[in-house]
Amino acid sequence: MANRLANEASPYLRQHADNPVDWYPWGAEAFEKAQREDKPILLSIGYSTCHWCHVMAHESFEDPEVAMLMNDAFVSIKVDREERPDIDNIYMNVCQMMTGGGGWPLTIVMTPDKRPFFAATYIPRETRSGLVGMTELIPSVKDLWANRRGEALNLSGRIARLLQQASHGTPSGRLENDAGARV
Repeated sequence: MANRLANEASPYLRQHADNPVDWYPWGAEAFEKAQREDKPILLSIGYSTCHWCHVMAHESFEDPEVAMLMNDAFVSIKVDREERPDIDNIYMNVCQMMTGGGGWPLTIVMTPDKRPFFAATYIPRETRSGLVGMTELIPSVKDLWANRRGEALNLSGRIARLLQQASHGTPSGRLENDAGARV
């Protein structure tokens, strides 16, 4: 059964139309649902010729167990960086501030009002080689949102201030994922 990406213009988004993840394209419908259901948003940004985007899609987004976890914990949004470089630029800056690096697939977890509190690039299905896996990350973020939301909101506020400083030419430094909310 196709999700909301089936009728999108982007070939990259249509590649994910048959995923069991309940993907939304970037738009008001997704953000309204996140507000209404009080869920954070998992934003995944990639492009059609990205090797690691395809690896993550095959390992996680096509996997029924991971999709079930994602659908329960998040409103999930898929963005084609070639179609929306504006969105990619904003959240790549966030990832670089939080992790010191960037790349695709870009994975951001944010509040329903678009304030990020977690950033990563490729995330494997299972934890390996020092990378936390989706099957561990998703329950941790769900717990953070349900039981320690203040930590996530504190971190998202710090990120917003750093982005604002950077947009005004003020040195912003680097903000680690573990500088506030621990997932």
